[in-house]
Amino acid sequence: MIVRILLAAGALCAASAPFGSFAAEPPKRVEVVASITSPSGILRIDVGLDENRASYAVSRLGVPVIKPSRLGFLLRNTEKLDRNLELTATATREADSTWELPWGERRTVRDRHRELRVTFTETQRLKRSFDVVFRAFDDGIGFRYEFPDQANLKDVIIDDELTEFDVATPGTAWWIPAGEWNRYEYLYNRTAITEVGQVHTPVTMRLDGGLHLAFHEAALVDYSSMWLRRVEGQRFRAQLAPASEGWKVRRTAPFHTPWRTIRIADSAAALYESDLELNLNEPNALGDVSWVVPSKYVGVWWEMHLGTKTWSTGRKHGATTANAKRHIDFAAKHGFRGVLVEGWNTGWDGQWFGDGNDFDFTRAAPGLDLEAVVAYARERGVRLVGHHETGGAVSHYESQLEAALDLYARLGIDQIKTGYVADAGQAERNDGDGVVRREWHDGQWMVNHHLRVVREAAKRRIAVNPHEPIKDTGLRRTWPNWVAREGARGQEYMAWGRPQNPPEHEPTLVFTRMLSGPMDFTPGLVSLMGEKNPIPSTLARQLALYVVIYSPIQMAADLPEHYEARPDALRFIKDVAVDWEQTRVLNGEVGDFVTIARRERGGDAWFLGSVTDENGRALDVPLSFLEPGRRYVAEIYRDGDGAHFESNRFAFATETREVASTDTLRVVLAPGGGQAVRFVPKR
Repeated sequence: MIVRILLAAGALCAASAPFGSFAAEPPKRVEVVASITSPSGILRIDVGLDENRASYAVSRLGVPVIKPSRLGFLLRNTEKLDRNLELTATATREADSTWELPWGERRTVRDRHRELRVTFTETQRLKRSFDVVFRAFDDGIGFRYEFPDQANLKDVIIDDELTEFDVATPGTAWWIPAGEWNRYEYLYNRTAITEVGQVHTPVTMRLDGGLHLAFHEAALVDYSSMWLRRVEGQRFRAQLAPASEGWKVRRTAPFHTPWRTIRIADSAAALYESDLELNLNEPNALGDVSWVVPSKYVGVWWEMHLGTKTWSTGRKHGATTANAKRHIDFAAKHGFRGVLVEGWNTGWDGQWFGDGNDFDFTRAAPGLDLEAVVAYARERGVRLVGHHETGGAVSHYESQLEAALDLYARLGIDQIKTGYVADAGQAERNDGDGVVRREWHDGQWMVNHHLRVVREAAKRRIAVNPHEPIKDTGLRRTWPNWVAREGARGQEYMAWGRPQNPPEHEPTLVFTRMLSGPMDFTPGLVSLMGEKNPIPSTLARQLALYVVIYSPIQMAADLPEHYEARPDALRFIKDVAVDWEQTRVLNGEVGDFVTIARRERGGDAWFLGSVTDENGRALDVPLSFLEPGRRYVAEIYRDGDGAHFESNRFAFATETREVASTDTLRVVLAPGGGQAVRFVPKR
């Protein structure tokens, strides 16, 4: 049944648009033509028409969250698709199912939602139509456009979306800029919502009443990545990453867009625990993925960032047979599955940054006997982690992709780290016509490239971990060999960053970047020393990051000799799991602090990680996540007396105590500090 109600939009903020505005004023008075609520009635989506233009609005427990916000498209070579519309059909359905992650923050995920499909058709001239499919979960919403096969809209060239998000209540936002040279590798801004510019997603907001929102997208396939651009006040519009041709997206109908998503929760903790984007992706397309093995690795990597070794050949070349074997010996001794050897292939000499056309992904550099190194590792129960740095020359990489992956498959290399370092956040594209084009790292062409790599790797049972990647939108559900990615300012900035990552960075990442999926953050810098400057962290904090920043492939990023000098710290890194049965966010505020507990998959041990910003904290953490009636030994790795991220970084203590689910653990965090705990059941 179609419900028709008149809905008045709230007053707009008077702030001017930072980048200008080309759209008409937002809806003033909307006729609601269809509605749906989430399964428990917490959220409500109202779909409306305002002077025959489509819009939607979202409320939570009767309170507006998203004011009426426009829907539609700017199209090339034809009229834009947002006016003279009428509602011509509706359909609803409900779903409630549970599915299993082959690896992840938890084993099982519940997908419980209600769906509303609305069909809009033009009343004049072309009579084009499109569907908007809304899904309402209790902790958020998703919606996407679907274009049917039709005579007057076959070759669809999208210059931009007109999708809007008009936030109803003032608040604070955490965001990084979009459309800039350094991709996602920025420190997060914390501003009023009215001071946000053009941003990448996820972007997180805390409204003045305490409600938390996170805007993102799901199932980004054959489409351009969505940025958000503030138009005026607290009204944002989707801004699609550009393409070299000038438009944003080109598709042939029928097709659908990615899902536009909004997580909505009472707390930062609940925001993190939502599975909204995963549930909006298609199920596993690969079948049995037991060959995707969550694990830890070490590598020839950090020494290059310290400047003691180089990627290029010569006196300081890091990727030598001897150095690779040294890391393999360390991995075998301490139980690490993988060893990454960056700089293993030819092409690293000269200026490869942003110009990777000299890379050969099938030929080892002088000084490295690849076959011998692989055999040496195999004899010791260790596997090499492959590495393909493109230097932004993506067409050049694609021309060698199948041969390069065939080489890895033959050698038994089943994980690969890819890289896309390039100037201006752009990659090089060459269609074989002699014209070199530059593509944004998150435009439609690069979106398709990343999925090509993942699909080709899956054919050979290889897992992929891209750096300088396209952002995560939950596609790990469909392609479980897409195990992690970088997509944020990682710990390499601790070596040479100006500035380095401040203590607030990680408790910000948890509630922003980490809402999209796993991150290869490269924790475990136990030496606490960068290229020239001390690292602003305590030793205990580096251990806590293994629990706080999730990835199914975790790196022990420091040098072997630094770990040998810190056996207590190394013990936790060896013990901590990487694949989880359950995850609980026990406390946290965006950018301030966070405590997370995770239970290892296939075992009974729990691990806890807690980190804070520049302020020390004492947190009382109930241990109710432990199994009732069972006693545990808590192995605690904490900041020592007087610890401080600037003046006393190595103050560190370990202790054990017996605990149960009825106990409360006092977690004392030094300024810039952390705490890691392993809970082992008593037998």
